[in-house]
Amino acid sequence: MNAFARAVAGLLSTAALIACHAAPVAAQKPLRPEVVTFIEEMVRKHGFERAVLQRMFSQVQPRPRIVRAMSAPVTARPWHEFRGRYIEATRIAGGVKFWEQNAVALLRASREYGVPEEIIVATIGIETFYGRDTGTVKVIDALATLAFDYPPRAELFRGELEEYLLLAREAGFDSLSVRGSYAGAMGIPQFLPSSYRKYALDFDGDGRRNLWDDPADSIGSVANYYRTFGWLTGEQIVVPVEAAESGIDTMMAAGIKPHLKVGELRRRGVVPLAPVRDEAEAALFAVETEGGLRYWLGLQNFYVITRYNRSVNYAMAVYELAREVRALVKPASEAPRL
Repeated sequence: MNAFARAVAGLLSTAALIACHAAPVAAQKPLRPEVVTFIEEMVRKHGFERAVLQRMFSQVQPRPRIVRAMSAPVTARPWHEFRGRYIEATRIAGGVKFWEQNAVALLRASREYGVPEEIIVATIGIETFYGRDTGTVKVIDALATLAFDYPPRAELFRGELEEYLLLAREAGFDSLSVRGSYAGAMGIPQFLPSSYRKYALDFDGDGRRNLWDDPADSIGSVANYYRTFGWLTGEQIVVPVEAAESGIDTMMAAGIKPHLKVGELRRRGVVPLAPVRDEAEAALFAVETEGGLRYWLGLQNFYVITRYNRSVNYAMAVYELAREVRALVKPASEAPRL
């Protein structure tokens, strides 16, 4: 039985969930006040059964190591360290194989949503090594830990916990059994629950939005995600530049969202090292190489990749892995410029 089948088999009705989690009231551990408040909100807003949620949360385990991991994410490492972890021979070869195995779905997704096949492949490659590593942490434990024990992002993760319980009810899976990342992301593309509910697709038409075991659904869903956030078909992603010292800090402090036209950036001393339209909007950013800072212009499509994971290192890794994989799937002379 595959992971999706195991998940959906666990909860086909409220009665099944109650039976699954039934335990004598005396055996239930006391719930924290903030958890009780959350349960009452779910009852009031969405009609959940209080007793069912109480039984479920009595089995949820706080995971202190998740808080430690969130406080020191791998994406915060210097670019040259982060790059070496993801832009390497095994992951590149895996991307070529994944593309060959899913060429029909990738081509269709690219045509329908305007996102290059290699960007879809690279995103899945960075997230889960093409579905090989989808996470081992119970999603309910991860989300509850971040919702109630991680104040910097507690509001966000209380929302994701709410979305997760709604998703479990809609899809009919056991919310206590699904596993994912330490941040509560799930499946081949590592969607958080809110993204799963909004952007996941039944891309192969089998009647299920299955991101656990179905590469086609995952491919279509990643493409849908990027298009929804404003992917511009056929447009560039990043451009290397040289930048004069004066004004650099001010330009970079404005953030990664494109906000200045390339022509204006030129006037401020930014020199593109590859062709790019003066009318295109971009943002200046830097990555830390072993030889010092290297500057780039991030255009709209780069910003869209950062909506998947709000890290410059992450978006650069997707970009570079995509280029490496594309070069091996098609001769460089045939590959579109990224």
